[in-house]
Amino acid sequence: MEQINIRGVNFHNVTLDEAAAWVADTLAAVPDTPRVVFTPNAEIVQLCLEQPEYYPLVNSADLIIPDGIGVVKASRILDTPLKCKVAGIDLGERTLAIAAEHGYSVYFLGAKPGVAEQAAARMTEKYPTLTVAGTHDGYFKKEGEENEAALAAIRAAHPDVLYVCLGVPAQEKWINANREALAGVKLCLALGGSLDVWAGNVKRAPKLFIKLGLEWFYRLCCEPWRLRRMMKLPKFLFGTYAAKWNS
Repeated sequence: MEQINIRGVNFHNVTLDEAAAWVADTLAAVPDTPRVVFTPNAEIVQLCLEQPEYYPLVNSADLIIPDGIGVVKASRILDTPLKCKVAGIDLGERTLAIAAEHGYSVYFLGAKPGVAEQAAARMTEKYPTLTVAGTHDGYFKKEGEENEAALAAIRAAHPDVLYVCLGVPAQEKWINANREALAGVKLCLALGGSLDVWAGNVKRAPKLFIKLGLEWFYRLCCEPWRLRRMMKLPKFLFGTYAAKWNS
């Protein structure tokens, strides 16, 4: 797959259908260690720009998709256009559909206690043939005995797909640190707040907002406390214009 470097992050230039096809191929194979999907948005790329030590971590994934219209706009500013935004939650649900169709099992890790179970119940209702091998909340220490207990629970469940929803950059760090210990899992997806959406606790933006690239604005209206975080988007875009002018 073609990769396009956007401000130091190597995004794969794929559509949702192409990313889902890659997932299907991965699950049909038997990798020695899990293949990994990361879903950086403009905020995460800006994090890398401000703290360059995160570049190797973010770029370590096997599939890196642009989960944000800001990244797509930046690619056009730099004259290296990506095909489109590929939302991590959309790829996550396409993966659930693939798992349900072909008999792969999934495991939900993350969110507050009870949320992963709610997400599992709602997704198995939507996809009746889906096998959720297990769930675990995200409120455990990411090293030491608690981490080992979480890893042991995952290994005992023998999932094909592991959804890691711990927030950025905790989820990426956790996957990278425990990749070898997760041998047997075919695919790990770092998907932030997806479990809260699937559990019904958080609503996604209406389709019109998503189509117009205004999902971020809808979230800001619903959660105004995100304003400080959202300011990274204009900072990222202005910085991208400056990077182009100075190149």
